Amino acid sequence: MNHGQQSIASVYRSYLREIRRLPHAYLRRVFRLKAEDGCRAALLTKCDDLRARKLKRVSQTIQHVRAANNGNHKAFNHILDIAYGRVGKLRWELMEPLLSDPNAPLPPPIIPGKESSRPPVYSPGLTALLTSGLSRRKRPLVPENLSFPPILPERADPNSSDAQILGPFSKRREVNARWKYFRREWKKVFPPLQISVSPSQDVGNEGNDLSTSAAVQKIGFDGTTVLEELVQLTTKPKNTSRKGSDASLPRRWLRRRYQELLGRLPILTFISAREDMKTKKPGGFSVSLAPNALKVRFQGRSLPCSTDDDVAWNQKHPANIKA
Repeated sequence: MNHGQQSIASVYRSYLREIRRLPHAYLRRVFRLKAEDGCRAALLTKCDDLRARKLKRVSQTIQHVRAANNGNHKAFNHILDIAYGRVGKLRWELMEPLLSDPNAPLPPPIIPGKESSRPPVYSPGLTALLTSGLSRRKRPLVPENLSFPPILPERADPNSSDAQILGPFSKRREVNARWKYFRREWKKVFPPLQISVSPSQDVGNEGNDLSTSAAVQKIGFDGTTVLEELVQLTTKPKNTSRKGSDASLPRRWLRRRYQELLGRLPILTFISAREDMKTKKPGGFSVSLAPNALKVRFQGRSLPCSTDDDVAWNQKHPANIKA
């Protein structure tokens, strides 16, 4: 074994020691895979300088995990964000299915005859996330922002007085502005781990199953119990560790961290269409948070560690919220 391989093996052993101290099985599993991938990539790299850079990134991750295990609030939040797709590659994998809508017809090109000038399509799931204060780092959008982005001048509306006076707005600039707004705004969204389905309560709606399957896209953790396990960690502190784990962080402290994470994990639910003798309601998406989540946003404004009662009170007294 040469010196480079010895260095990688030493880093890997250090990584595994810290992983064993993590407080629950899902985190240990995620970072075990991350350790294997990172060290394998370094081992397969022939260039010494590139290998050293890759090994440095692995070492930095070890430092984050070590700090988290030692009770550093910021570091623990960071490893939770990595493990649950609030940042990094997993975040993109969770968001990607929501950035298009295979069931929607293609919008016509803004520039006639130029296929690449078609505007972005906001899927129903993404629209729900963008227009909810529970799933965004910033103030939620209103539906009008999606059809006519606020970064477009009034002149972009051919029926506006500005367009009549100054002439039509550049179609190419409109295409660029619409895509710029789309990319900028979806990046402010916290992606859901999965899409839940709330079936209609009406009798005789067996036909809805087919339409529901077509409307709901599959994302990341669909079909798993990852979200349920996380919720359980906030209600049964004894499950935050297991026999054989070296976890030593206070259970109450851990509970708080998981509750804060739930505040960054919107639950996207598809509500099936309802049809009866009196009403006919189309299906759609709703956004919510788990009951034990610590809500850190209220319509784009900060409410650190607020409870359900706090949010209900502020909804009745919006004038009392400081901007």
